[in-house]
Amino acid sequence: MADEYNIDNIINESRQGEERAPEGGYTGYGGYTPRAPKKKKDGMRAGSVIALCVVISLCTGLLGGAAGYFFGGRLIGSQNTGGAAVMYRTVELRDQNGNAVKNTMTIGEVADAAKNSVVEITTEAVMTGSFMMQYVSEGAGSGVILTEDGYIVTNNHVVESATSVSVRTTDGKSYSATVVGTDDKTDLAVIKIEATGLTPALIGDFSTAKVGDSVVAVGNPLGQLGGTVTSGIISALDREITIDGNIMTLIQTDTAINPGNSGGGLFNTSGQLIGVVNAKSSGEDVEGLGFAIPINNAQEVISDLIEHGYVTGRVDSGIEVVEISDRQTAMYYRVSKLGLYVYSVEKNSAADTAGFKPGDLIKTVDGTEITTKDDYDKLIKEHAVGDTLTFVLTRSGGDVTLTLTLDEYKPEGVGSPQA
Repeated sequence: MADEYNIDNIINESRQGEERAPEGGYTGYGGYTPRAPKKKKDGMRAGSVIALCVVISLCTGLLGGAAGYFFGGRLIGSQNTGGAAVMYRTVELRDQNGNAVKNTMTIGEVADAAKNSVVEITTEAVMTGSFMMQYVSEGAGSGVILTEDGYIVTNNHVVESATSVSVRTTDGKSYSATVVGTDDKTDLAVIKIEATGLTPALIGDFSTAKVGDSVVAVGNPLGQLGGTVTSGIISALDREITIDGNIMTLIQTDTAINPGNSGGGLFNTSGQLIGVVNAKSSGEDVEGLGFAIPINNAQEVISDLIEHGYVTGRVDSGIEVVEISDRQTAMYYRVSKLGLYVYSVEKNSAADTAGFKPGDLIKTVDGTEITTKDDYDKLIKEHAVGDTLTFVLTRSGGDVTLTLTLDEYKPEGVGSPQA
């Protein structure tokens, strides 16, 4: 074969097809759309449900113990902190008004304490259909208020690709929202509305939670039932789930989750936020199997998104890889050997400067044989920005050695966060 790896012949539609979630995988509901799409001038109509591959929509909560350092906390608005929203914890559990509250509440009391902190989110995105005609697709999800002045956490897949985002609070008021920052690796996003006097959620501590603890989910199922409350238990504390190629450690819960719950809150029986709903099994015969992002894992991401618009300190190799593990896949990609290949190289990145090319077969990185994408991702994550790695690659039948200095990962087009 003239060209061992003619990756440029692979079209975008083929890549999208690979991302479809198999039966029994994990699916996202951030783009759930019960309403018909609005028509553009071309008059085309199309279904508005946005299917997200292997990801996300559920609410798992944890009951935190009332003892020790499981204290209530919340984000304070930027107007009180000199320009940056920060988290703090109190030695005594208190509500948003500073009043002491019970360490253990009934489900009804938790719902009453948390309901004003959870919002409904609706989105619009311009989609391209057949014959390159465009239409507007509507989506729905949930979010949790973090600060009195309008910072809200939700899932990345709820607002991803949205051209407009709207928020509705429990008092019936609607606001236009700005996307402050998103992170597809953790499926978290922060949006901002121009409002004051909102009710932020109390931030809990997931580290004290136990399997069997009661939890309460509050969200916007079906995109039409805002403020819906469901309850259950923590089924597992640290399930390792691969979603859209990202390995995530999530809370597992049997709490009822439905399309539109994505980005909603999972609360313990002290009324504290311990998780952000994000995933549910898509198997037809599966019941009571959902997942949420632990709030302890999310806090640093949320703070970075508010302050910088992206997660700082995360390394970027500048290349996208594809794993060829069987002959059928090798035939699809038109390669003769199995292994891990460079699929694409980011223009003007350190990898581009170093001389990486699509079609390079990765043999070793710093002397370690690399054959799978998981091995590669793990190795990259173990290094810091500025670290230098030595790659041995196979290209056109011969070996090539390249040196790569890791950049900081910064999403393309990230804007300046609101102050």
